[in-house]
This record gives sequence, C-alpha cells and structure tokens, in this order.
Amino acid sequence: MGIFDKIKHAIWGNEEEAATGSAEARPIDQVAASTPASASVTTTESTTPVTATPTTSAGTASASATAGTATASTTLPEIDVAAMLDKAVASKGQKLDWRHSIVDLMKAVGMDASLSERKELAAELHYAGDPGDSAAMNMFLHKALLKKLAENGGRVPADLLD
Repeated sequence: MGIFDKIKHAIWGNEEEAATGSAEARPIDQVAASTPASASVTTTESTTPVTATPTTSAGTASASATAGTATASTTLPEIDVAAMLDKAVASKGQKLDWRHSIVDLMKAVGMDASLSERKELAAELHYAGDPGDSAAMNMFLHKALLKKLAENGGRVPADLLD
C-alpha cells in the first residue's frame, strides 16, 4: 500500500467502515490502526485494486477497470475531509496546520512525515520537480494530495484546491 492509500485509509477507514459510515464515528487514530495492509474493491467481475487503471495498447482504460473504479467511487460515501482532519488535529493536542502543511497533515493522521516518506508520496503523485527542493515539493504534495482526495470522493474546501 502506498503513502496516498495510507493517508486515504486514515481518513476514510477500511471498506467495511466506509460502507456502513462508521469511519466518521471513530477517532482517526483508531481508523488508521485498523486499516488493512491491502485493500481492494470487489466488483461482480473481479477484485480490482482501487489505484489500478490498466490500459489497452491505445492508452484508454479497459471496460472492466473502469467498472471497478466506478464501483469504488460510488460505493464509498463522500467524506468531509476538512471535518475529519480537524477532528484528527483536535485529538493530537498540538497545533497542526493541515490546511497549509503536508507535514502537519501527515502528522494529523498519525503518519511518519519524514522527508523519505514525502519523497515516496511525491513519486506516487508524479512530482516532476527537484525532490531536493523540499519546500517546492511540499507545496506540490499538499495541493496534489488534496486534489487526489477530492477525486476519490472526498469533499475538500474549494479554496484548498486552487
């Protein structure tokens, strides 16, 4: 499981919690602790990883991959990302500015926010800049992460997606 998936699962919880809506009722630390090592979405055809999008030789998504992705986005309830992260910050007992800092966002969900973890996340999110420029990378990561959470069913405030 990649860094993005760990962050997403820390916010959403695992599929059973998401399907029942109980992830919002549990503290985010407990949700993160109960996240399975691997997660997949079951469709009527097969089990398709949420992040996989196989392509044909023409570069378009195959019908079964599209069906799996559509099932994933329609099965999972929309999560208010800001509310979940605000709750997570409140439970930490320290001042974390997740709205502006990727490091604070990662700490809020109980993750390691080390440079090596952020570089791994940068690779997952296709950061094309210099990973040695951590300030530029961090700004990219924060925007790209929130955008990807929104693309995966998260409700993210519009001012954070600009």
